[in-house]
Amino acid sequence: MRPLYSEQQEMLAATVREFAAKELAPRAAEVDESEQFPRQQFKGLAELGLTGLTIDEAHGGSGGDYRDMMTVVEEVGAACGSTSTILVTHVSLGSQTINQFGSTEQKDRWLPPLASGEKIAAFALTEPQTGSDALGLTTTITEDGDHYILNGTKLFCTNAGAADIFSVFVTQDRSAGYRGISTIVVERGTPGFTINPQHGKMGMRGCETAELVFNNCRVSKENLLGKPGDGYKIALKILDSSRIMIAAQCLGLARGALDAAVDYARQRKAFGSVIGKKQAIQFMLADMATELDAARLLTFRAASLHDAGLPYGKESAMAKLYASEAAGRIASKAVQIHGGVGYFKPSVVERIYRDQRVTEIYEGTSEIQRLVISRDILGEMPE
Repeated sequence: MRPLYSEQQEMLAATVREFAAKELAPRAAEVDESEQFPRQQFKGLAELGLTGLTIDEAHGGSGGDYRDMMTVVEEVGAACGSTSTILVTHVSLGSQTINQFGSTEQKDRWLPPLASGEKIAAFALTEPQTGSDALGLTTTITEDGDHYILNGTKLFCTNAGAADIFSVFVTQDRSAGYRGISTIVVERGTPGFTINPQHGKMGMRGCETAELVFNNCRVSKENLLGKPGDGYKIALKILDSSRIMIAAQCLGLARGALDAAVDYARQRKAFGSVIGKKQAIQFMLADMATELDAARLLTFRAASLHDAGLPYGKESAMAKLYASEAAGRIASKAVQIHGGVGYFKPSVVERIYRDQRVTEIYEGTSEIQRLVISRDILGEMPE
């Protein structure tokens, strides 16, 4: 990592790695099995200032840039996939939506408790009838004096089982298409707002995904982020930047799988020697390490462009696409190296194999990333 990261980032990574080894990795299997939000682990992240990373210091955050966050997410992801998803959702989706698009009053109101970890953030975009067409929304808001009335349903909302503050994307003007989409903050406990837990996920089981139901939910107009119709712009901006963090999460998952495979290859004996001496195993490990480094370079480039204020949409899509699919290949090889042991719980690689799969789906499937990249390459074309 040394050629890429500053001394401060190396120190940050070392601090988080120590915390992750002590507090996250030993409990990762339990978090996965229980499907319960790991509040104690989240509290530990907050005590280190990580729940406020990249959030303005003026509003209670820890500051820092996306390269800082990238190093943190990789370390957390290498120890516990669920906890890395919780952190990414809290910081780069829920909190950053308010940080980037909220008014000063809104930031003063919501960011300090989010940055400190006192409250937890969620990002509500997906609906039962939407997936890759994430902005074909049927959840609506209508005006009622100084309030809006929300009606509709959100699905697969990460952190929802534990979250306090939700950035919700809604249709305000159907006739305007995507330009009729707005973003509003809804707090847990608002009358007409129900949270229904969703169980049975393949992986990332500890981040408490849920269905959100809004039934004549009355929310103050003061909770609208930006102007009416800004929701499309907000969603694209946040997803573009958060894809960098999903790529970083994939680095962590891939590194966790590689580390486990290396350890196993050094210890497991077959045909008279440790399997790490077998060329077939050596070649798999070489491919895994090479793909991990390539993914890290793509992710670092995207984070660096973001921090420099330069265009990064194509690069974040490339990083997310490659890192997620590379993590899948690396996790698969790690299971193969472990053989039958890797196919059963409580094998670390079994859990990583399941956790990784969703990284090719959420925050834009691999197919959507390829669309983003190809459209950027082709530019405007004649009919």
